[in-house]
Amino acid sequence: MSENFDAVDVIITKRGKGELSDGQIDWVIDAYTRGAVADEQMSSLAMAILLNGMNRREISRWTGAMIKSGERMDFSSLSRPTADKHSTGGVGDKITLPLAPLVAACGVAVPQLSGRGLGHTGGTLDKLESIPGWRANMSNEQMMQQLEDVGAVICAAGDGLAPADKKLYALRDVTGTVEAIPLIASSIMSKKIAEGTGALVLDVKVGSGAFMKNVEDARELARTMVDLGTDAGVKTVAMLTNMQVPLGLTAGNAIEVRESVEVLAGGGPEDVIELTLALAREMLACAGRGDVDPADALKDGRAMDAWKAMIRAQGGDPDATLPVAKESHDVLAPADGVLTELDALKVGVAAWRLGAGRARKEDPVQAGAGVVMHYKPGATVRAGEKLLTLHTDTPERFERALESLEGSFTIAPGGSRPDLLPLVIEKIS
Repeated sequence: MSENFDAVDVIITKRGKGELSDGQIDWVIDAYTRGAVADEQMSSLAMAILLNGMNRREISRWTGAMIKSGERMDFSSLSRPTADKHSTGGVGDKITLPLAPLVAACGVAVPQLSGRGLGHTGGTLDKLESIPGWRANMSNEQMMQQLEDVGAVICAAGDGLAPADKKLYALRDVTGTVEAIPLIASSIMSKKIAEGTGALVLDVKVGSGAFMKNVEDARELARTMVDLGTDAGVKTVAMLTNMQVPLGLTAGNAIEVRESVEVLAGGGPEDVIELTLALAREMLACAGRGDVDPADALKDGRAMDAWKAMIRAQGGDPDATLPVAKESHDVLAPADGVLTELDALKVGVAAWRLGAGRARKEDPVQAGAGVVMHYKPGATVRAGEKLLTLHTDTPERFERALESLEGSFTIAPGGSRPDLLPLVIEKIS
């Protein structure tokens, strides 16, 4: 077929800090998806976008073109409203696991399309696959049925949603253009808008263990995504949340599932409970159910019932024993004092090196591998006490994991207090 535009002209426009027209954007996304624009041309355009940015109209049109490259799901036939959550990823971020059944127990359906881990950030699907029998892949029909019957589904996104994003995401990974905020925002939002949810709450992480290291960049990304959702008619809010320190006391797969179940049973670490409830309240409010208090559903067992129903519906056994790693190694406190720092990135890299994560998409993960934290910043510790316990099936991995933990924590004399951001930093709506 003859092409309406020329890839080189589109690249030169953005290279010269010009605005791309609606026609140029629609064409370049479609032509790239069809293979009429080559990878090297698209990587050149991605670099120009990274360096020169895009305005709100351009990003909105770019996102719309990515959505049009595939199918759109529609949940309007369900008997209850829908709300979804997206996290930009972090260390120990198991929030989706207790959150989806909690919101479902409060009368709002949660169609949670999730991903796998790459590098130091964990993947929700990897965590759930440590439950015997649980399966991530579902047809759209199965997903609809489960949303009607159970109210929550956590599964892999099908190939039909925003195929342009899948292609562009892989390209950004190998061309040094991952950090381009217009491309991050359109990648996340094209999938979430195509998924068809009525409301969306974005958990944008900030800190060493997050993609965004400082509040200013996180705020720009959050604002861009909220604008995209709003322009597409999806009620969207974002919360900037703290990822200086890992969430909860575990970073891994099965060990994070175990911690999530503790939260659903009415226990678990305070920060995981706090963030789960904060996000649940936002999701319920966006879906028009702000009158319901999710804390009640945690207390009375409804959230746990929804969790068990959700796991069973996807072939899993919620009562099965979770895998445990064959080997463990303790990291001990070198002195008495107050733990003032525990670096999320270093803990995440250690968990990854122990086998909980992958360096490439096709790598397998170990269900039992990861890091258990015995204390969080602010705690008083004694010399010789366990600070961290490392778990893996392959003990030769301990050495590299311990290397990544060098300088990961600080113990200060008694009376010191850690200088930490609050867990929820700010809300953008």
